[in-house]
Amino acid sequence: MIDKNQFRGHEQVAYFHDKESGLKAFIAVHDTSLGPAAGGCRMWPYANEMDALSDALRLARGMSYKNAMAGLPLGGGKAVIIGNSKTDKSDELFKALGRSIESLNGAYITAEDVGMTEHDMMTIATETDHVAGLPQGDNDSSDHASGDPSPFTAKGIYLGIKAAVKYKLGKDSLEGLTIAVQGVGHVGQYLCQHLYNDGVKLLVSDIVQENLEYAVEHFNATVVPIDEILSVKADVLSPCALGAIINDDTVPNFNVPIIAGGANNQLAEDTHGIRLMDKGILFAPDYVINAGGIINVSGEAIGDYDIDWVNKKVDNIYNTLIHIFERADQEQRPTNVVADEMAEEIIANAKIS
Repeated sequence: MIDKNQFRGHEQVAYFHDKESGLKAFIAVHDTSLGPAAGGCRMWPYANEMDALSDALRLARGMSYKNAMAGLPLGGGKAVIIGNSKTDKSDELFKALGRSIESLNGAYITAEDVGMTEHDMMTIATETDHVAGLPQGDNDSSDHASGDPSPFTAKGIYLGIKAAVKYKLGKDSLEGLTIAVQGVGHVGQYLCQHLYNDGVKLLVSDIVQENLEYAVEHFNATVVPIDEILSVKADVLSPCALGAIINDDTVPNFNVPIIAGGANNQLAEDTHGIRLMDKGILFAPDYVINAGGIINVSGEAIGDYDIDWVNKKVDNIYNTLIHIFERADQEQRPTNVVADEMAEEIIANAKIS
């Protein structure tokens, strides 16, 4: 069931079905006040089309806020493909998606997200120029390609965790802390490397056994069952899988002072931010802390790729979060509400100008 409020503020929502390739996809363009809508393409085996549409709408709105808070000249959008990324991929499907993106005349720029790879982006790019996140050093890609955004996403999450630990626990170092990471896939592994290098004790959970084995071997991590990771005692819980993990069922069981992770849409409802605040848990708004990937991609999307510019923008995630934490404390309001208002202010000012 789609709540009509989910369409709030969206400029364009399109459904694309290509019978020959089997493509079924939604592209949601939330806001282009700051620039063309940018956001990754996700491939997921949604139970039905309404679930896919709901995800696209939520993610596109989140991208508008993410890009605004990161100081990027980009609006927010998202593409979701209904399908199993392990069994349903084909060049024909991604070329059909490329033609679909091209039909939007530059309103939406896509990039890599859950279930997608750099190779998939290259295939999409054969049908449209509105693609970023192409692999570096490949003969078929631009000399200014930004490459895999995952390391930059992980770096931003790592810096965000440091900001939260500094603000909530008063510690300048992560050494000796226990951090629970839910989801140790591509981004999660890069994050764990940062944390391991800082002397963190890692607790990890994932649905993929190979990911767990990698974390144990390379980061000396302790594996926690999936149904226990959200209630373990730790200094930080870092959700890096899918969203809506902060909900009516999980909030009572959280046993951490800080939640700071890379998953999108971690709050099942905005009101859960109030629940966290009332419980004394500092929440790092997900679209702020996980902006490193889109910052990297934007370096390609808006012009010649400049690694120094990208790193400075990613480094600023620390300062942005500190500002949110301070304002939330001063106003006695949840961090997610404060961040939303800050993002909306930036977008509104762009519309006026």
